[in-house]
Amino acid sequence: MAAITIRNIDEALKRQLRIRAAEHGRSMEEEARDILRQAMGRTAPPRDLGQAIHRRFAALGGIELDLPPREPMSEAPRFD
Repeated sequence: MAAITIRNIDEALKRQLRIRAAEHGRSMEEEARDILRQAMGRTAPPRDLGQAIHRRFAALGGIELDLPPREPMSEAPRFD
């Protein structure tokens, strides 16, 4: 595995990282790795937009829509 050194981190940022790591019960180094993984999108699987919308509104219940009957498609234009 590769190593990385990050210099000139603001003390307030370092303190926030230390607190966040403690809240999650891990080292600052592991917390920083987790933050980087999340930022780079490795831990989250690709989201399905339809499922995400469904989950968000599922608690509100569903509705039934009256859909109009489908009509035949119009003929494509001809360019002869």
